[in-house]
Amino acid sequence: MPLAVTHVILTIILVDLYRDYFAKHKKYFTIHTLFIAGFAGLLPDIDIPLNWLLSIFGISILHRTITHTPLFAVIFLVPAFIFLYNKKHKIAMYFFATTFGILLHILLDYLFVVDSAGGIMLFYPFSTIQYGLNLLQHATPQLFAAMDAVILLLWLWHEEIRHKIKDFI
Repeated sequence: MPLAVTHVILTIILVDLYRDYFAKHKKYFTIHTLFIAGFAGLLPDIDIPLNWLLSIFGISILHRTITHTPLFAVIFLVPAFIFLYNKKHKIAMYFFATTFGILLHILLDYLFVVDSAGGIMLFYPFSTIQYGLNLLQHATPQLFAAMDAVILLLWLWHEEIRHKIKDFI
């Protein structure tokens, strides 16, 4: 049960680390790319507010169904390759970052989902079998909050060492 903050910050951190250490064309990995990646890290949970909205009309959407499948990520991966083919690299990177954020969210939910749902339906709507490792099934919500704090502090430490963030204070 990673918290929303975990989905956002971990996605931003991993894309930022990729940008810092592996990307050959850093101009395509702007601050906007990091923001989009972080937003996309939360995107699979769009089914929650959609369910609230649609419940007004008597329509119900199950959590961790279509938006928690690789099929949902492919919706963003296809335009990424189209833009890349058409030499619109910056826009392509936005779509690749979105795809990465979605897939990371799915992976985190697969590894750590601990509620009564038991997992995520990776192959929905073709199958309703739930998959999940539930690695921290006896964890308390405080543990996940503490994980967020540790992740954030480690990233800030990295940013201080790598980018001297104290220069911006």
